[in-house]
Amino acid sequence: MSRLFPRTALWSRRLRAALAVLATAVAMCGVVLAATSTPSSAATCNGYVGLTFDDGPTGSTSTLLNVLRANGVRATMFNVGQNVQNNRSAAQAQVAAGMWVANHSWNHAHMTSMSQAQMQSDLSQTSSAIQSATGSRPVLFRPPYGETNSTLQSVASSLGMRQVIWDVDSQDWNGASVSQIVANASRLQAGQVILMHDGIQNTRDAIPQIMANLTSRNLCPGMISPSTGRAVAPDGTTPPPTTTPPPAGGTCTATATTPNVWGDRYNTSVTVSGASTWTVVVAITSPQRVSTIWNGTATWDSSGTVMTMRSNGSGNTFGFTTMTNGNSSARPQIRSCTSG
Repeated sequence: MSRLFPRTALWSRRLRAALAVLATAVAMCGVVLAATSTPSSAATCNGYVGLTFDDGPTGSTSTLLNVLRANGVRATMFNVGQNVQNNRSAAQAQVAAGMWVANHSWNHAHMTSMSQAQMQSDLSQTSSAIQSATGSRPVLFRPPYGETNSTLQSVASSLGMRQVIWDVDSQDWNGASVSQIVANASRLQAGQVILMHDGIQNTRDAIPQIMANLTSRNLCPGMISPSTGRAVAPDGTTPPPTTTPPPAGGTCTATATTPNVWGDRYNTSVTVSGASTWTVVVAITSPQRVSTIWNGTATWDSSGTVMTMRSNGSGNTFGFTTMTNGNSSARPQIRSCTSG
């Protein structure tokens, strides 16, 4: 036995060493898989849909956010101004969780029965409450009940917001079951937007199945573009170029990029194609303000957030510097490009 013990000890040491190498290899493999899983998932996004939740924040907003985070969802929260004022921390939690926060009126009234001045006051008060709580002013607006008219749309536009209704109604507000909500959501196609609501248990319970269905169809949750009102890829630190399609009967196209970004300001460069003389309308998100322009002649609306830039003979590329004034994430949105 004494002659075998050294061999046994040697074999034991070699076994432990081999197991350590194997464990290290497994760990390294695990790291590699984790590192490549995100690009692999991103590659399956052949389109984006807008998941939206109205009427928050509510007493169960934190629960909804937990479910959304657990399922890798970024959504748009159309908040009621009165609720934001009464629950600022919940609105802040929405932003902290990566959600986009938008305007859903002050107290969910039937706005089409209001005067233009009343509409202006209602939406402005709501946007101010959201900005005060979250630091960002909304660029999207959803009218309560989906009721709208040209006056309301004009007021929203004057406040730097695009109106967004929905393509699919989950019917969660109408007592729909979890399976019904999932079935309704399964009709979503790329670019479309679904209506859901904060504070409904069946909606929260449906989210994992909604995500499973979207994943099976290579669709991913995205943001709603303030330019088009359609669902697009989530915004990043460097936004992709924003391009307007040619207007009906025209050939003018404007493409915007942000080539220079600093801590307190950034430059936007806009290239116009298809016309030698042009007019481009650009929306800025308050409290951001344009400090300098070049290669064009600019005029502003009364809000100071919508700029109309006209060619002045300096070519087809113009630019401007925007001061962030505390809102470093928003970027200008091109609303239209017309020739002549």
